[in-house]
Amino acid sequence: MYFTIPKEEVLKLVIKQLEVYFPVLSSEEKNALDDCFGTVLEKCEYNFSHSENKYFSIVKDGVKETRFDPLHSIQWMVFLYYLSHELFLIKSKLCDKVYYLNKIMHSVDLFYAVSLPDVFGAEHPLGSVMGRAVYGENFFFYQGCTVGGFHCKDSSIVYPIIGDNVRMFANSSIIGDCHIGNNVKIGAGALIKNQDVPDNSVVFGTSPNIIIKQGK
Repeated sequence: MYFTIPKEEVLKLVIKQLEVYFPVLSSEEKNALDDCFGTVLEKCEYNFSHSENKYFSIVKDGVKETRFDPLHSIQWMVFLYYLSHELFLIKSKLCDKVYYLNKIMHSVDLFYAVSLPDVFGAEHPLGSVMGRAVYGENFFFYQGCTVGGFHCKDSSIVYPIIGDNVRMFANSSIIGDCHIGNNVKIGAGALIKNQDVPDNSVVFGTSPNIIIKQGK
């Protein structure tokens, strides 16, 4: 993977950003970052290599190579999510700080305990909340999007199951007991609540009166 800054400077940048908002990191926290760093870069490389975004790759000597630029906000958002998630998996409390750093910098809520897929992306995703759900591969969202649970009368909470190649356009929402099929586009402003959507569909409107059209 091609880095726009030296690879060793990436981790230093994370530490500097964290220490702007939080107390100086302990040696234990820095060790946790070291432990996760390699895995997180592998996840980023896999994710970015599947992106159609022209800024996610570079051609050098006739060979296309995945490009990682910490100053590209979407790439840094994805990086910080993967970092917080890996820290959560190794039970490091630093996951909270990295999660909040991502929230502060990008105005998104990508909670570290939520398992986003190996390939996901976004475009100017300000104000979006990706809550607990089962996410399929190649998930993509725009600004103001929400995925979240629904509180049932028995106090349980149900969450969506989202298929592969689902794209949420601006200010759309998927809430509660929903099964969203593969290759689905959720139109701008649409609200899907406790309803299923079949494969290869385009969805408009608001539940319970959503409009489902067959996609091309």
